[in-house]
Amino acid sequence: MTPHLEPAATPGAQAGPDTGSGDRAYDLVLLGATGFTGRLTAEYLAEHVPADCRWALAGRNTAKLEEVRAGLARIDERWTHLPLLAADVEDAASLRRLAGSSRVVITTVGPYLTYGEGVVAACAEAGTDYVDLTGEAEFVDRMYLAHHERAVQTGARLVHACGFDSVPHDLGVLFTVQQLPEGVPLRIRGMVRSNATFSGGTFASAMTAFSRVRQMYAAAAERRRREGRPVDRRVRVSAGRPHHDGDTGFWLVPLPTIDPLVVGRSAAALDRYGPDFSYGHYAAVRRLPVALGGIAGAGMLAVTAQLAPLRQQLLKRVPAGQGPDAERRAKSWFTVHFIAEGGGQRVHTEVAGGDPGYTETAKMLAESALCLAFDENPATRGQVTTAVAMGQNLLERLQRAGMVFRVVPDRPS
Repeated sequence: MTPHLEPAATPGAQAGPDTGSGDRAYDLVLLGATGFTGRLTAEYLAEHVPADCRWALAGRNTAKLEEVRAGLARIDERWTHLPLLAADVEDAASLRRLAGSSRVVITTVGPYLTYGEGVVAACAEAGTDYVDLTGEAEFVDRMYLAHHERAVQTGARLVHACGFDSVPHDLGVLFTVQQLPEGVPLRIRGMVRSNATFSGGTFASAMTAFSRVRQMYAAAAERRRREGRPVDRRVRVSAGRPHHDGDTGFWLVPLPTIDPLVVGRSAAALDRYGPDFSYGHYAAVRRLPVALGGIAGAGMLAVTAQLAPLRQQLLKRVPAGQGPDAERRAKSWFTVHFIAEGGGQRVHTEVAGGDPGYTETAKMLAESALCLAFDENPATRGQVTTAVAMGQNLLERLQRAGMVFRVVPDRPS
């Protein structure tokens, strides 16, 4: 007998910061639970949602959704009959029904430039809060240009980059800023280290970004023109050149990821970051040859991504939907160190956790959605960052969930 997918509920009243949970059939819906990271996110939710949380899984493949649900029922028998909703990222009507049925939609369906806009559009129109785990800067800028204004009108909070891109960096900088005086210029540099590997979906997103550099810059320029800059405050995000850091002993290599862009947007929106804020974002390595090898490797991937046949061959070698097994994830870790100065003070902070791309990303994504659904957050609308939309609430959630945010003690002189 073929399992049955329930249709998404009929759209209800507007959701958003001022709307109660009774207006929609579900508090949370996870779209993409059959993918690698989506399944991990579903498992995290199964173990951590509040007892009264109304949630569901959504997708187009009945058999795969049933398989995921069966796995969740083994975690907790309450999920034996967890609702399954029919939704397809290429079917706009199904996405409208999905967005209308839930207060928060989580999507792990990427690459987002290819599959993501329909979900954002549906949530912006329905006034439904939205979270994803994208690291695709062009996608985020294009979604701002296309859907931010409508989301402001309906009350939807569109929060991108709720995984390793870019929660540890965005909230890590927020945590660091909180350790320094208010109303003074602040200088911060972030240094990332990890031993983790990546999945096919992450690799596909990276190759897509490398192949669309001109389009990425064009979208960023149009967003800057439309969004404008803070009045009477200065925010700069730049990394400079590779160099040796005397404070930490690391070789620092600039990371052209979405993370510093997210930090910059949080700084532009929040006066707490001071009248003159600057941030640099780096990969940190112990040995110079490793740093040089990383630069060379990234350059080769960027060149390869411009050539469609070579790009397709590489994508076939690392297929989407696959990733490191549980044993490999258990051995993975990340740290982000921040060195900050302001008001005559200097502080060293650290954010740390386990496997960044999958175990911790599932945690961060799920906790972001739970935070939007159940916490008393700042009143925000439209496309916002994690620091702006949830800030201290999400930081405390992640600390309770085992991620480390701490001030590193000064070394004895």
